Amino acid sequence: MNKKQKKTPGIPTFERPVDRIFYEMDQKFATGNKIAYAVFIALAFFGVMGLIWMIPFPKLGFLVRMNMDTFLNWGSFYIAIIIYLYLRLAPTLSYAMLFTIGVMSFCIVQLEYVERDGGPAVWLVCTVLTLVGIIGAVFQAKKEPTEIPPAAIWRLLTIGPIWLWSKIFNVLKIKY
Repeated sequence: MNKKQKKTPGIPTFERPVDRIFYEMDQKFATGNKIAYAVFIALAFFGVMGLIWMIPFPKLGFLVRMNMDTFLNWGSFYIAIIIYLYLRLAPTLSYAMLFTIGVMSFCIVQLEYVERDGGPAVWLVCTVLTLVGIIGAVFQAKKEPTEIPPAAIWRLLTIGPIWLWSKIFNVLKIKY
Protein backbone atom coordinates (compact mmCIF):
# COMPACT_ATOMS: atom_id res chain seq x y z
CA MET A 1 0.00 0.00 0.00
CA ASN A 2 1.56 3.33 -1.03
CA LYS A 3 1.18 6.66 0.75
CA LYS A 4 -1.67 7.81 -1.49
CA GLN A 5 -3.84 4.81 -0.61
CA LYS A 6 -5.80 5.16 2.57
CA LYS A 7 -7.12 2.13 4.33
CA THR A 8 -10.88 2.48 4.71
CA PRO A 9 -12.38 0.65 7.68
CA GLY A 10 -14.43 -2.37 6.63
CA ILE A 11 -13.08 -2.42 3.06
CA PRO A 12 -10.28 -4.88 2.35
CA THR A 13 -7.15 -3.96 0.42
CA PHE A 14 -6.52 -5.71 -2.88
CA GLU A 15 -3.41 -6.91 -4.65
CA ARG A 16 -4.91 -6.67 -8.14
CA PRO A 17 -7.29 -4.13 -9.67
CA VAL A 18 -9.60 -6.93 -10.83
CA ASP A 19 -10.13 -8.04 -7.22
CA ARG A 20 -11.23 -4.53 -6.26
CA ILE A 21 -13.56 -4.29 -9.29
CA PHE A 22 -15.16 -7.66 -8.54
CA TYR A 23 -15.50 -6.76 -4.84
CA GLU A 24 -17.31 -3.54 -5.76
CA MET A 25 -19.58 -5.41 -8.17
CA ASP A 26 -20.30 -8.03 -5.51
CA GLN A 27 -21.32 -5.25 -3.12
CA LYS A 28 -23.58 -3.50 -5.61
CA PHE A 29 -25.20 -6.60 -7.11
CA ALA A 30 -25.14 -8.75 -3.97
CA THR A 31 -28.79 -9.72 -3.57
CA GLY A 32 -29.75 -10.00 -7.24
CA ASN A 33 -30.34 -13.26 -9.00
CA LYS A 34 -26.98 -14.12 -10.58
CA ILE A 35 -28.66 -16.38 -13.16
CA ALA A 36 -30.88 -13.50 -14.30
CA TYR A 37 -27.84 -11.23 -14.47
CA ALA A 38 -25.99 -13.90 -16.48
CA VAL A 39 -28.82 -14.23 -19.00
CA PHE A 40 -29.28 -10.48 -19.46
CA ILE A 41 -25.55 -9.75 -19.65
CA ALA A 42 -25.07 -12.56 -22.19
CA LEU A 43 -27.97 -11.30 -24.33
CA ALA A 44 -26.64 -7.74 -24.28
CA PHE A 45 -23.06 -8.83 -25.03
CA PHE A 46 -24.16 -11.14 -27.85
CA GLY A 47 -26.43 -8.47 -29.31
CA VAL A 48 -23.77 -5.77 -29.30
CA MET A 49 -21.22 -8.16 -30.78
CA GLY A 50 -23.69 -9.13 -33.52
CA LEU A 51 -24.51 -5.51 -34.30
CA ILE A 52 -20.83 -4.61 -34.61
CA TRP A 53 -20.26 -7.77 -36.67
CA MET A 54 -22.92 -6.67 -39.16
CA ILE A 55 -21.42 -3.23 -39.89
CA PRO A 56 -20.25 -3.48 -43.52
CA PHE A 57 -16.49 -3.85 -43.80
CA PRO A 58 -14.69 -2.44 -46.84
CA LYS A 59 -13.67 -5.01 -49.43
CA LEU A 60 -9.88 -4.96 -49.49
CA GLY A 61 -8.37 -6.32 -52.70
CA PHE A 62 -5.65 -8.47 -51.14
CA LEU A 63 -8.16 -10.09 -48.75
CA VAL A 64 -10.57 -10.85 -51.59
CA ARG A 65 -7.75 -12.40 -53.68
CA MET A 66 -6.76 -14.58 -50.70
CA ASN A 67 -10.44 -15.48 -50.11
CA MET A 68 -10.16 -14.13 -46.56
CA ASP A 69 -12.61 -11.24 -46.85
CA THR A 70 -15.38 -13.19 -45.10
CA PHE A 71 -13.27 -13.66 -41.95
CA LEU A 72 -12.40 -10.02 -41.36
CA ASN A 73 -15.14 -7.73 -40.13
CA TRP A 74 -15.64 -5.04 -37.49
CA GLY A 75 -16.61 -7.78 -35.06
CA SER A 76 -13.05 -9.11 -35.31
CA PHE A 77 -11.68 -5.79 -34.09
CA TYR A 78 -14.31 -5.62 -31.33
CA ILE A 79 -13.38 -9.13 -30.18
CA ALA A 80 -9.65 -8.28 -30.21
CA ILE A 81 -10.22 -5.14 -28.12
CA ILE A 82 -12.48 -6.90 -25.62
CA ILE A 83 -10.11 -9.84 -25.18
CA TYR A 84 -7.16 -7.45 -24.77
CA LEU A 85 -8.97 -5.48 -22.06
CA TYR A 86 -10.09 -8.65 -20.28
CA LEU A 87 -6.58 -10.10 -20.62
CA ARG A 88 -5.19 -7.07 -18.79
CA LEU A 89 -7.70 -7.56 -15.96
CA ALA A 90 -7.57 -11.33 -15.50
CA PRO A 91 -5.76 -13.54 -18.05
CA THR A 92 -7.43 -16.82 -17.09
CA LEU A 93 -10.89 -15.28 -17.21
CA SER A 94 -10.09 -13.76 -20.61
CA TYR A 95 -9.49 -17.27 -21.95
CA ALA A 96 -12.92 -18.31 -20.71
CA MET A 97 -14.36 -15.24 -22.43
CA LEU A 98 -12.50 -16.13 -25.62
CA PHE A 99 -14.26 -19.50 -25.55
CA THR A 100 -17.59 -17.75 -24.92
CA ILE A 101 -16.96 -15.31 -27.77
CA GLY A 102 -16.09 -18.24 -30.05
CA VAL A 103 -19.45 -19.84 -29.32
CA MET A 104 -21.22 -16.52 -29.84
CA SER A 105 -19.36 -15.96 -33.13
CA PHE A 106 -20.54 -19.37 -34.34
CA CYS A 107 -24.11 -18.39 -33.44
CA ILE A 108 -23.83 -15.08 -35.32
CA VAL A 109 -22.62 -16.92 -38.42
CA GLN A 110 -25.59 -19.30 -38.07
CA LEU A 111 -27.89 -16.26 -37.90
CA GLU A 112 -26.29 -15.00 -41.12
CA TYR A 113 -27.16 -18.32 -42.78
CA VAL A 114 -30.73 -18.07 -41.51
CA GLU A 115 -30.99 -14.53 -42.89
CA ARG A 116 -29.57 -15.66 -46.23
CA ASP A 117 -32.24 -18.37 -46.38
CA GLY A 118 -35.05 -15.86 -45.90
CA GLY A 119 -35.08 -15.49 -42.11
CA PRO A 120 -35.00 -12.28 -40.10
CA ALA A 121 -32.14 -9.84 -40.53
CA VAL A 122 -29.24 -10.43 -38.15
CA TRP A 123 -29.10 -6.75 -37.19
CA LEU A 124 -32.77 -6.88 -36.20
CA VAL A 125 -32.34 -10.01 -34.07
CA CYS A 126 -29.23 -8.53 -32.42
CA THR A 127 -30.98 -5.22 -31.76
CA VAL A 128 -33.84 -7.01 -30.01
CA LEU A 129 -31.42 -9.15 -27.98
CA THR A 130 -29.38 -6.08 -26.99
CA LEU A 131 -32.47 -4.20 -25.85
CA VAL A 132 -33.82 -7.19 -23.92
CA GLY A 133 -30.43 -7.69 -22.27
CA ILE A 134 -29.93 -4.06 -21.28
CA ILE A 135 -33.51 -3.50 -20.12
CA GLY A 136 -33.48 -6.80 -18.21
CA ALA A 137 -30.17 -5.97 -16.51
CA VAL A 138 -31.44 -2.50 -15.56
CA PHE A 139 -34.68 -3.90 -14.12
CA GLN A 140 -32.76 -6.60 -12.26
CA ALA A 141 -30.45 -3.92 -10.84
CA LYS A 142 -33.48 -1.87 -9.76
CA LYS A 143 -34.49 -4.79 -7.53
CA GLU A 144 -31.31 -4.32 -5.49
CA PRO A 145 -31.94 -2.81 -2.03
CA THR A 146 -29.55 0.09 -2.66
CA GLU A 147 -29.68 2.60 -5.50
CA ILE A 148 -27.46 1.48 -8.38
CA PRO A 149 -25.92 4.40 -10.31
CA PRO A 150 -25.93 4.25 -14.14
CA ALA A 151 -22.12 3.95 -14.17
CA ALA A 152 -22.39 0.71 -12.15
CA ILE A 153 -24.89 -0.69 -14.64
CA TRP A 154 -22.54 0.25 -17.48
CA ARG A 155 -19.73 -1.56 -15.63
CA LEU A 156 -22.04 -4.56 -15.19
CA LEU A 157 -22.62 -4.71 -18.93
CA THR A 158 -18.93 -4.30 -19.83
CA ILE A 159 -17.07 -6.12 -17.04
CA GLY A 160 -20.03 -8.34 -16.13
CA PRO A 161 -19.11 -11.23 -18.45
CA ILE A 162 -15.77 -11.90 -16.75
CA TRP A 163 -17.29 -11.13 -13.35
CA LEU A 164 -19.76 -13.95 -13.97
CA TRP A 165 -16.94 -16.23 -15.13
CA SER A 166 -15.15 -15.41 -11.86
CA LYS A 167 -18.16 -16.81 -9.98
CA ILE A 168 -17.89 -20.06 -11.93
CA PHE A 169 -14.13 -20.18 -11.34
CA ASN A 170 -14.69 -19.63 -7.60
CA VAL A 171 -17.19 -22.52 -7.46
CA LEU A 172 -14.72 -24.76 -9.32
CA LYS A 173 -11.87 -23.48 -7.10
CA ILE A 174 -9.83 -22.31 -10.12
CA LYS A 175 -7.49 -19.38 -9.50
CA TYR A 176 -7.78 -16.48 -11.89
